Amino acid sequence: MPFYVSPEQSMRDKADYARKGVARSRSSVALQYAGGILMVTPNASSVLHKISEIYDRIAFAAVGRYNEYETLRKAGVTYADVTGYQFDRGDVTARGLANWYAQALAAAFIDSMKPYEVEIVVAEVGARPDGDQIYRITWDGAVSDEPGFVAFGGQADQVTAVLKERFSDNMSLTEALAAALAALTAPPSSTTSAAASTSASLSGRSASASAAAAASAAASAAAANSTPTELTAAQLEVAILDRGRAHRTFRRLSGPRLEELIAEARATSAEPAPAETPAEEPPTGPAAGSDGLPEPPPAS
Repeated sequence: MPFYVSPEQSMRDKADYARKGVARSRSSVALQYAGGILMVTPNASSVLHKISEIYDRIAFAAVGRYNEYETLRKAGVTYADVTGYQFDRGDVTARGLANWYAQALAAAFIDSMKPYEVEIVVAEVGARPDGDQIYRITWDGAVSDEPGFVAFGGQADQVTAVLKERFSDNMSLTEALAAALAALTAPPSSTTSAAASTSASLSGRSASASAAAAASAAASAAAANSTPTELTAAQLEVAILDRGRAHRTFRRLSGPRLEELIAEARATSAEPAPAETPAEEPPTGPAAGSDGLPEPPPAS
């Protein structure tokens, strides 16, 4: 006899399953700088890319299961090419792609037994910084507009907290890379692991089993994704959307150029902040050359 599962429970189970799959990945970041948009992700492979070009001024980044987000990337390229051919190249936008990805992921999340274990970022560089667009699409098809920067996958909340402290408008490429490296190599927060362990220990008294599963996933992901103190050029995949380039703006940074940028970024982070000059206090004693006695009043 088949048993009944409520739609609410089914959606919770799917969300927990997808969340745990994404949490096992390494965090990635995308952020604006004065010359465009920078994307950085830890990736030891030089062939299996997490960051790719979609169209002239649009890039794609993803975390999770490679075979799933590679299928989505190819479908996005096809959508962009067909749209640009049927209408106009200017009609292909990051917002349109983000909406298309959201519909595809939402349909798979609702209709399929197994949802996609992916999280996607679509970025478009504008002619000016105020025209840049960064969108984040989660496994259930939720879309969010991320002005300035976004961290996704793995311990995204922890990485976002570091980026908030270091991000500023009109950063140079070196400063943006320094902020990204600082966020990706930040030590795990002890409070996050403690909260996850506490939630897991209280799961027996909790009314929802999915909360315990999510807490356990967060704890295991924090233990599995031990953050390295340093990331080398061989361990990183870095790409930019260069505002100054005509037509195709996507460019990968690798080899000696990336090593040079990493060295400059670390030098920038290591520079000490200028010391504040203490304010001079007004003199409290008698003026120089005086005998300490009050001056007589002027003669009338």
